[in-house]
Amino acid sequence: MTPREENHEARQEKQAAIFDAACRVIREKGFHQARMADIAREAGISYGLVYHYFGSKSELFDALVEEWFSAVEILLDRGLDRFETIEEKLGAVADFFLDQYEKRPDLVHVSITEFSRSTGNLTPDRLVRFKRLLSKVEEVIRQAQDQGSIRPDIKARYQTYVFLGAVDSLLSTMVLENQPLKGQAQRQRLAQAILTIFFDGARPKSG
Repeated sequence: MTPREENHEARQEKQAAIFDAACRVIREKGFHQARMADIAREAGISYGLVYHYFGSKSELFDALVEEWFSAVEILLDRGLDRFETIEEKLGAVADFFLDQYEKRPDLVHVSITEFSRSTGNLTPDRLVRFKRLLSKVEEVIRQAQDQGSIRPDIKARYQTYVFLGAVDSLLSTMVLENQPLKGQAQRQRLAQAILTIFFDGARPKSG
């Protein structure tokens, strides 16, 4: 490994440590009460080094938002191409969010409490990222409507709100009640529950 590669790897490790520490501190204290000094202490690095990587707490928070939405957009832009049916595609979306909650609960907690449900932190740039998520899922649903695999009499936009609303409500409940997610089997059950209600409704099947 060259010195440049070693420096790049060390920089990534420091940034990852700051990210994880920021998520834990913001989760505990809230964005407005969290201080860069608290984040530095949690990360086990100097106060000045945090500012070396991030010029302000808002810049660090923007980086957290970017990390969250970048992963979502990679899935929606390229990760869904390997699936054929609308059930598989929306199942992959639901599973992605649940998988993120299992692996990075602090980041999901911050995303929900400090971004999705906090208009005070919803800057114009962050709102653009959120709307991009809605539009991408809406596009998937509209394509399914055009193919005749999902009902066309309800606008794709409304179906998007219902589907993502179900995912968001489930995650929000788990976050606010500090419910852990344990393994792939539970993740699949929760994702399937969302899909079943979305596609089949809550009424029992007749006959």
